[in-house]
Amino acid sequence: MSKTILILRHAKSDWGDASLVDFDRPLNKRGKKDAPKMGQVLSSFDCVPDIILASSAKRATQTTKLVAKACGYKGDISWQHTFYHGTSDTLITALRDLSNEINSVMLVGHNPTMEETVSSLCGGNDIAVPLRFPTAGLVCLTTDVYSWNRLAKGNCILQWFVIPKLVNALIGLG
Repeated sequence: MSKTILILRHAKSDWGDASLVDFDRPLNKRGKKDAPKMGQVLSSFDCVPDIILASSAKRATQTTKLVAKACGYKGDISWQHTFYHGTSDTLITALRDLSNEINSVMLVGHNPTMEETVSSLCGGNDIAVPLRFPTAGLVCLTTDVYSWNRLAKGNCILQWFVIPKLVNALIGLG
C-alpha cells in the first residue's frame, strides 16, 4: 500500500508588529482566508490526513488549525518544535518515525525547509527538483514504501501541487 505525504507551507504572516519575535508572528488577513481554502482542497480531493505534524510557531499553528477544521480532520495535531528551524532531514526523520498503521500524513512548516523536503523526497541526493513554494502552498507526494522507516530521498512522486492563487482562480475569486 502506498503512503501519502502532504506538505503545507504556513499561510501568509503578519509583519506589522516589529516587537514580536519571528516565532510569535501571527497570520495576516490574507493568511486567515487562504488557510481554510487549502483545507477545503484536502476535503475535495478526499485527502484528509491520518495525522498532522506541524511547527509550533504561531503562524504555523494558526494555519494548521484552520486547515484541519476546514478539511474535517478529527485527530490530534503533533506540534513539532524542531520544525521551526529544522532541515529537510528533520522532517524526513519525523516521517521515518511514524507508525506503519498511518497511511497519510501532513507536515506543516516553513520555507526553505518545505521546498527542500519536496526536492529531497522527489529528487534524491544528486538531483534537485526546484519548486517555488508560496505561502499556503500544498503538495501531495506518494511513495510505495510499505514501512515509513524505509522512506528514502528520491522515492516519492509528486501527485499534485496547489497554491491559493490557483484555488481562487478556479472558484472565481482571483
